Amino acid sequence: MAFEYQVSKPYLAGRELEYLTEAVQSGWISSQGPFVRRFEEEFAQYNGVSYGVACSSGTTALTLALRALGVGPGDEVLVPEFTMVATAWAVTYTGAVPVFVDCADDLNIDVSLIEARITPRTKVIMPVHVYGRRCDMDAIMKLAHEYNLRVVEDSAEAHGVRPVGDIACFSLFANKIITAGEGGVCVTNSEQLAQQMAHLRSMAFSKEHDFIHKKLAYNFRMTNMQAAVALAQLERIDEILAIRKRIEKHYDSGLDGIDGITVMPPRDVLWMYDIRAGRREELREFLTAAGIETRPFFQPMSRQPMYFNPDWPALNAARFAADGLYLPTDPGLTESDQDRVIGKVREFYSAA
Repeated sequence: MAFEYQVSKPYLAGRELEYLTEAVQSGWISSQGPFVRRFEEEFAQYNGVSYGVACSSGTTALTLALRALGVGPGDEVLVPEFTMVATAWAVTYTGAVPVFVDCADDLNIDVSLIEARITPRTKVIMPVHVYGRRCDMDAIMKLAHEYNLRVVEDSAEAHGVRPVGDIACFSLFANKIITAGEGGVCVTNSEQLAQQMAHLRSMAFSKEHDFIHKKLAYNFRMTNMQAAVALAQLERIDEILAIRKRIEKHYDSGLDGIDGITVMPPRDVLWMYDIRAGRREELREFLTAAGIETRPFFQPMSRQPMYFNPDWPALNAARFAADGLYLPTDPGLTESDQDRVIGKVREFYSAA
């Protein structure tokens, strides 16, 4: 159905059309166009790191990061139990094994459980900044140092959270804080890792371009047209983040005190406004009838068919998956729009 209030919509109010038109009119529509390099450089600068490598999605960004770090068959990567399945898939694509760690009360990986999951085969810790909440990166980096592990941050939902790991990977899908429609980008301070990721995303062509490919690589490139949109979005990221912060605060105050709703901990940046809701499915049906779109939380990784493990309890992830949802977080929402959503939530619980 068509929702009056959607969970997310791209906020294209800057120079997106101007830059996209420039890319098309120039004839440079492939990954060789100048907007790709401009976006990489400016995105890296925004994040306070030296190098950016644009690619085709957040999932391919994670895959490139792991491959650049030498992850492969026989290795293990520590992955949050509570995340989008693409985080684990990126590990599987390399031939390595994702080892899951349950989440804490803020939905992020429970740092206190990480050490017990480390084995001699562990190579990487891959924290996810879920819904825009920064993980306890100080503790994670300390563990990585103690056990000689690398760190890849899944920052798909956390544009604006500054990276500290070896590589951070962002998604540019249409529902993300900034978007290219589809796309991703890796950032790092390592020139060697940046070069390796760029090499792998472009089919590992040699400098001679002689069609001799010495390693298994990918066509994970971003087009100049996508980069044009991404660059225009990046120019306005601080404005977008400020709008999202305003949305977060208005929901916080409006939903406070509703019996049946648990307001979740604050976010460092707002991707989606998440809550826990009693009688969640009934609430979702009620809001749908009012033209308000919602989405349930992620399912635990150990409940996914390809990773199914009935003996692994994942107690927190399963608990949150059972009653969590997020509300419309479209940057175009006005406070009046939010009041409509909040009012319908209050109406549902007051009628119970």
